[in-house]
Amino acid sequence: MKIQNRLLRTILDGISDAAVIWRDEMRQVFKDEGVIIFFFIVPLVYPLLYSWIYNNEVVRDMPVVVVDDSHSKLSRQFIRMCDASPDVKVVCYASDLDEAKMLVGRQVAHAVYYIPSDFQTRLNRMEQSVIGVYCDMSLMLAYKASYQTAVLVSQEMNSEIQIKLSGHYTAREEEIQAKPLDYDGEAIFSPGGGYGSFILPAVLILILQQTLVLGIGLSAGTARESNRFEDLVPMQRHYHGTFRIVLGKSMCYLMIYILMGAWLTVVVPRIFHFPCLAHWQDLLAIMTPYTLACIFFGITVSCIVRYRENVMLLMVFVSVPLLFLSGVSWPQNNIPGFWQGVSWLFPSTFGVRAYIRLNSMGGTLTDVLTEYRILWLHVLAYFTMACIVYRHQIHLSRQHAIERLELMKNKKG
Repeated sequence: MKIQNRLLRTILDGISDAAVIWRDEMRQVFKDEGVIIFFFIVPLVYPLLYSWIYNNEVVRDMPVVVVDDSHSKLSRQFIRMCDASPDVKVVCYASDLDEAKMLVGRQVAHAVYYIPSDFQTRLNRMEQSVIGVYCDMSLMLAYKASYQTAVLVSQEMNSEIQIKLSGHYTAREEEIQAKPLDYDGEAIFSPGGGYGSFILPAVLILILQQTLVLGIGLSAGTARESNRFEDLVPMQRHYHGTFRIVLGKSMCYLMIYILMGAWLTVVVPRIFHFPCLAHWQDLLAIMTPYTLACIFFGITVSCIVRYRENVMLLMVFVSVPLLFLSGVSWPQNNIPGFWQGVSWLFPSTFGVRAYIRLNSMGGTLTDVLTEYRILWLHVLAYFTMACIVYRHQIHLSRQHAIERLELMKNKKG
């Protein structure tokens, strides 16, 4: 009976200590302007700005310059069809390729269509003719729009030429002559084929991790730099064990990011009409371990990195590599094994993959069971590491406090 009472008392003391730490940490969060920026303003505003920029999804009316050395009926038809397409707009004509290159260099246009002088002559001779397409490869969306438009227009003109030469009399015969093997393309997971639906869901999940780590690191760095022992290890004189401290702090961050996580993963995609195919139960099942893993990862990083500026530099530096390593903007199977191993250290890698498969591809929890289990392993691993590094931080803080007291005693003596 005594053992049970003692165990119950220990549990109640632990809950009480964690609650007080949660209260103190919540107060500290709202006192620090930098933490407020990363915990509230950035998650609220940055996704809206980023999504609004890419809200059009695809590039329209990409400016191109034309060099028409043919001056023929077919060359003018090619130019008209390209200009009538939604993706390309002919902004000017150039007398030669050098002038066109200069216009591209001045960003007046992003591509050049070169029609040689023998364009129609070769077609009239039943020979193959060629149109040159010179694209600005520094902008992949411009390259895609200008090149695909030229290909589609040339295919349409090829069909018209084949129909004229076929000698058939019915529309069905002409259709088969022009396209003996037709196809029906259906875009899946990104119906509009847009950049926003493709990349922004991954960015939203990455924002959750980065802002959490930055906010936690900023709070810990502020306390450390000001040498406030009570802020870094709240009321350590009355509490025993790092478990209560880590638990109390994580409760504070979890309460904040329950709201921020719902905003990033549910509200923002619906505002900008991104694919939202996940059931709320599956989404909650994934976001729970992901948010906890990011919290404990942030606590671990905050204890390892000494200065608050270093946390910002570190997380900003790894943001773009983490997006690539997630397997969204670059195929996962083409990432070298070493870098795949590095990516496994970050919760965002598996959080991004699970979220996209659920929300954009319409998968279920069974489809992301591997990522789900690994995220829970991250929770356990980073919670353990957070306790270890926090225990070490407590030891260093105590030593610092003892040295400061001894120095004050020596000065008085």
